[in-house]
Amino acid sequence: MRFEHLGFAPDFVDYEDGWARQREVHAAVAAGDEPDTTLLLEHAAVYTAGKRTQPEQRPFDGTPVVDVDRGGLITWHGPGQLVGYPICRLPEVPIDVVAHVRRLEEAMMRMTREFGVETTRVEGRSGVWVLADERGPDRKLGAIGVRVSKRTTMHGFALNCDADLSWADNIIACGIEDAGVSSISREAGRTVTVQELLPYAEKHLTDVLG
Repeated sequence: MRFEHLGFAPDFVDYEDGWARQREVHAAVAAGDEPDTTLLLEHAAVYTAGKRTQPEQRPFDGTPVVDVDRGGLITWHGPGQLVGYPICRLPEVPIDVVAHVRRLEEAMMRMTREFGVETTRVEGRSGVWVLADERGPDRKLGAIGVRVSKRTTMHGFALNCDADLSWADNIIACGIEDAGVSSISREAGRTVTVQELLPYAEKHLTDVLG
């Protein structure tokens, strides 16, 4: 697995620029000209909507949204959130997209564990979660939305480190009305930055994705 850092605070990556770089790397990996590559970055604040997003799930105040060709519904990217785009050739025949999503979940669960935060899967909902407790309902820390073309993945995961979570007040995040969002920092009780997470992200993505 090769890693490419596109930009981190204060040099946030515009979503459209990151998407363009994804397409470039995807073409090279799919053609066999480059090894599997994960792009790691922090985006400038943006809402993005997957193909199944419904009109009522979009920002209540009319904030612009970038419509993208990944699975999943609407979400947010921005400062304090590690975004990873693993661009990998899938070995399975037939293609098993769910298995790829499960691998990304496993990598994120290992990342949060490094900071004493135990996350888990919730049946029927992608991403990684802290289950309901005295502090609130089920809370999503990491989201996943992927696309597979030419047996090669693109898009990926977003894991909240120390992001401002008020963005979730303006949408029905990931189409889920009965749960909340959280971050590693909130659950750990101390600030955990993207830069602090970064080496663990590379380690666990390498271990899980190969």
